[in-house]
Amino acid sequence: MSAYAPKKDVAGPEDVAAPVVHRIRITLTSRNVKNLEKVCADLKTKAQDKKLKVSGPVRMPTKKLRITTRKAPSGEGTNTWDTFEMRIHKRLIDLLAPSEVVKEITKVSLEPGVEVEVQINDR
Repeated sequence: MSAYAPKKDVAGPEDVAAPVVHRIRITLTSRNVKNLEKVCADLKTKAQDKKLKVSGPVRMPTKKLRITTRKAPSGEGTNTWDTFEMRIHKRLIDLLAPSEVVKEITKVSLEPGVEVEVQINDR
């Protein structure tokens, strides 16, 4: 037996369901740097307008995909070579926000050639 009266279940301000804050990582990839930087800037300004904690854009190392081929189709003649290169640029943006707010932020107009990947993690 306890000397104290049992606690009554009273719904107080602590029991009000607060929106769950997630750690959201947005990964942007493109071959065109100007378009990529424009989309990053738009996402960051929209997130800052909503008073969210934003870190980024973090510039990841550029992937250089190279292909070296012979110029002569028949294989005869002097050995001359062509080198073709495609550069893929990548940026990361991290947000701390409820998942409902992310839908509003990601409704930014995307430039052609920019791919967006959104990952939502619990804290």
